[in-house]
Amino acid sequence: MPPAPSKMSASGNRIANETDLIQTYLAPLTRGAPGAFELRDDAALIAPEPETDLVFTSDPIIAGVHFFPTDNPADIAWKALAVNASDLAAKGAKPIAYMLNLALPEPPTREWISNFANGLHAAQDRFGCHLIGGDTDMTPGPLSIGVTIIGAVPTGKFVRRQGAASGDHVFVTGTVGDSALGLRVHADPAAFPHLTADERAFLEDRYLRPTPRLALGEALRAHASAALDISDGLMKDLARLAGSLGLRLDFDLIPLSKAAASARAHDPAVAETILGGGDDYELLVAVPPAAIADFRNAAQAAGIAVSDLGALDANISLQIVDADGTPIAIERFGYDHFSRSAP
Repeated sequence: MPPAPSKMSASGNRIANETDLIQTYLAPLTRGAPGAFELRDDAALIAPEPETDLVFTSDPIIAGVHFFPTDNPADIAWKALAVNASDLAAKGAKPIAYMLNLALPEPPTREWISNFANGLHAAQDRFGCHLIGGDTDMTPGPLSIGVTIIGAVPTGKFVRRQGAASGDHVFVTGTVGDSALGLRVHADPAAFPHLTADERAFLEDRYLRPTPRLALGEALRAHASAALDISDGLMKDLARLAGSLGLRLDFDLIPLSKAAASARAHDPAVAETILGGGDDYELLVAVPPAAIADFRNAAQAAGIAVSDLGALDANISLQIVDADGTPIAIERFGYDHFSRSAP
């Protein structure tokens, strides 16, 4: 990615000190969370409801790795919280609070931090949680946003990544591949020129503002044997869910949006992006055969589209085939932070 000036460098009044940043822009995000003490203490307090377990997860995002430094700060903030809420969604957990560690390469302008806080406010309202603490720092490196989110799940109902058995069917929520294609559109306005303006905007929005499938929580707790979200690519995360099991995946069973289907129709190489691009933040869910009908009904009631990708099998490996059964070879199985290129 070529270097570009950060929106943080734009003209405008800069934040003069850390207290100003925290109390003016971040403390309002704690309203409704009395244990945050308006960010005036060194720690926060959570009182869990009876018969619930607390669930913790942390997934930072970094400029030049997960987003462009020139992205709208409201979009950056949304993504920072959404990718963490997605981990909770896969566990059947409900978000209740989060902590924010914000490492800035320079004092931000008031416009930048105001838009960033607005993005966090919109995301936490959507996901049902509040800011309760964290830290702000200056760094010689790129902008780094570390979120630790805390959720709650009924005791004993935490849905693990492992736990699927041979014969379980694997379901995926929503559509796959949109975010990776949206990244290409976002980075290169000339990409996929055959797509309509609405299709391009749809893909770009899927990249900038992922939607955690939190509404599926009850269905997961009741019917899933295992689940995880798709962050590193469909095939890589499917392999994680399957463990020692295999699955013969027909590419045509993968749910595609109209925009992704159009992109693939014009360029067959797009199939590899769909399979290994990542950043979808859809859920992969293993469901025992006896629970499939109830799971489908629960997903429909929750307003979440789910598609059956096939059954796990202890006697085969994980493979992807086209419509006539020919194996599809892919070079990039999924995203890896230690063999990556910048967005």
